[in-house]
Formats: sequence, C-alpha cells, structure tokens
Amino acid sequence: MASFSSQPKCLVRGSINIDEFFALPHIVRPGETISSTSLTKRAGGKGANQAYAVARAGGKVDLDGCIGKDGEWVRDFLKSGGVGDTRLTTLNDEVGKLTGRAIIQSAADGENSIVLHAGANYHLASPLPTPDLKDYTHILLQNEIPLQSTLSYLKASKTSGLISVFNPSPMLSQKNLREFPWECLSWLIVNEGELFDLLDAFQQDPTTIKTKKNNNLEDLSLEELKARSTEGILNLHSNPYFSENINIICTLGSKGILYFNPTSGSKEIGHLPAGKLLNPLKDTTGAGDCFAGYFVAGLMRGEKLEDVLKTCLTACAICVENQGAMESVPSRETVLSRLT
Repeated sequence: MASFSSQPKCLVRGSINIDEFFALPHIVRPGETISSTSLTKRAGGKGANQAYAVARAGGKVDLDGCIGKDGEWVRDFLKSGGVGDTRLTTLNDEVGKLTGRAIIQSAADGENSIVLHAGANYHLASPLPTPDLKDYTHILLQNEIPLQSTLSYLKASKTSGLISVFNPSPMLSQKNLREFPWECLSWLIVNEGELFDLLDAFQQDPTTIKTKKNNNLEDLSLEELKARSTEGILNLHSNPYFSENINIICTLGSKGILYFNPTSGSKEIGHLPAGKLLNPLKDTTGAGDCFAGYFVAGLMRGEKLEDVLKTCLTACAICVENQGAMESVPSRETVLSRLT
C-alpha cells in the first residue's frame, strides 16, 4: 500500500495538446469548404485540461505526460495555474515527436467538433515501467494516450490503494471495453452516449434501450431522459463484464447529471440539475474536463457527494460562459461565490 502524506494529492496521467481553435459560422459539413473568422492557439489535451481544473478547484495535482520542445510554453502555462510538472517529460529531438494537436471547429452557437493528432502523447518508454504512485491518494485517467499506459497506471493505483477516476473519452473499442480491468476502478464518469456505448460493447439486452438511443437529448423530456439513463446505469452496474464496486456519474448535458454511489451502500440513483447560466453560452469545449477536475478535487477534500457534484455543475456553467478549454475553468472562489 502507498504511504500517503497528510494532504491528498492527485496524479493525472494523460494527454497534453496545443489546441488550435478555428472560429466558424457552423461545423463544417462533408464536402464543404468555409473560411474561419479567427485562429487561436491555446494549451489543451484532456489530461492537461483536467489537471488544470483540479488545481483551479483547489486540489494539489501533478500531471504525468509528454510534450515536444514546441510545447514548453504549455508547461509554463500549466505551472502558472498550479499544476505540478515534475512528471511532465519533454522529448528530445531524436525522438522526433511534436506536442499533440487538437484542431477544434468552434461554431457560433457554442458547439464544437475536434480532430486529434497524438504526437508526443503516444510516446512510450520501453520497457514500460511500473508507475510510482507512493506520493498520491487519487488518480485521474482519460483515453488520449496509449491504452497500455492507462491500464498500467490504473492497475498500479489499485495495488497502491488510490481512489481512481476514469473518463473514457474518446471511447475505447468494444473489445478493449470488454477486456478492461473494471475491478480496479473506483469512479466512472460518462455522458449518456458513452453509457450506451458501454452497454453495446457489453452486449447488454437492448430491448428497452437501443430503440431510444439515437434520440437527441434536447428532444426528450427530463423524465424520459432520467428513465432511460437510469435503466442504462442499472444494466451497466449488473453486467458481468462490469464491476459492482464502481460508482457511476452520467452527465446529461443541459439536463444535469445522474449519480450512483453503490459503495456507500446506496441503491438509489440521484439526479441534479445543470448549473444555471447567468451569461450566454459561448463554448462547451472544456465542460467535461472541468467537471472531472472539480469532481476529483471535491473527493480529495472529503466533501459530501451531493455537495461535490453541485460544485462541479456550477463550475461547468461558468466554464461554458467563456471561451477555451483551460482558460474557461473558473477558480474555486468564483464557483463558491455563485453557489452562495
């Protein structure tokens, strides 16, 4: 077991990108060529975004990942935001890897479409070392780095007694989902589409779910959405490919979240509404990563689950009122001010 310090600390093992935002009137359609009204470069990547969000939420956090020499300014930006960089590696010229890229189409209505280039994120040491997690109490993982590295860190976190949180975005293949070591995981954060992707991969009986899967979230009433997502969570939880010891959060866009915390002894699935917007919607790019980071920071403080989630939802509301992935993540003080 790990020898934890008195202060909780999170390790985020994940991707670091340079995000290139193209401002467009709408998301480009197949065969269409349109001109952007602006191009902006920012620090990004799901790992970096979530680590930055943990820090903004007041948590102590280190980021474990790789960048190229073209990404040193990203390191500096993360450090300025409170993210520890001692496990952030800059690859040398011989490796020939540039920092990962995300090409983001940002539409006037606030929606976005993203194309990723892995770059340095897919660099792996050979042989793959056993992760040293003795200084950490929590670990946060996503899916923009090689899967074998994610699995190595997750298994090591189980051995070391860490609380683990996994956000499987982008979604794994069905084969990888069936072979995933779910027994090592503490918390799963998915949106509704990802929830049904899991059920499809696990060959769940689709009798009452699959016929409704493709409905637009905004076209469903809250009660319809809660009913089908609740059924999905319960079916996932009882599926033999999954683990009964995983707590689940399912995000529902503007309709809030569902949460299931069976390890606390609760058999109920709770719902919380989305945070109220006080300003126009500008950019949803960083909302999911903001939620994940704030969630882990709340767990680290040992707060009640419902209080943690309310804080997360308020942080996300502030996030989407602003542009960018990291720059839009509010400070904890800003979030608490809106909550009061």
